[in-house]
Amino acid sequence: MTGFTILRDMQHYVGKIRTIRNEIRTQRFLNALPPDIRKDIGWPDMYAERRLRGN
Repeated sequence: MTGFTILRDMQHYVGKIRTIRNEIRTQRFLNALPPDIRKDIGWPDMYAERRLRGN
């Protein structure tokens, strides 16, 4: 295993962590929006589940 392989693997790992953190940040931001705006943009499709349950 060369130094370049280790570096490439490390960059790949850091990239995955960054992607996961960005997804979590986006979910938090969207969940902080008022319910009517979340419904308008379809985030998430929990509104379909509510309709099925009758809420």
